Amino acid sequence: MSTLKQIETWFQAHCDGDWEHGAGIRISSLDNPGWAIEIDIVGTELEEKTLSRTKVDRTERDWLWSWTEDGKFKASCGASNLEEALLMFLQWSRS
Repeated sequence: MSTLKQIETWFQAHCDGDWEHGAGIRISSLDNPGWAIEIDIVGTELEEKTLSRTKVDRTERDWLWSWTEDGKFKASCGASNLEEALLMFLQWSRS
C-alpha cells in the first residue's frame, strides 16, 4: 500500500463524527524550501505516546526532523522528503 494510501487509511480510521471537526492532518510548505507536517494525536490511541526530537541532517536540502509536542506529531523536512516524513509518522505510530 502506498504511503499516501496508508495516511488516508489512518485518517479515515479516526474520523468518528467528532475528532475530524477539531483535529486532522496539515501539510504546509516552508520557505527554505521544505515541508511542515502536523498530525493531531489527541483523541487517538497515540495521545500518550511521545517522540523526542529526532534529526536526520544529510545535506542542506535532504533532511528530516520529527517530534511530538502539544498533542501533535510534528515533522519538518526538505522539499524532497515529504514521503519520508509521512513514513516516519506511520512507523512511529505502529511502534
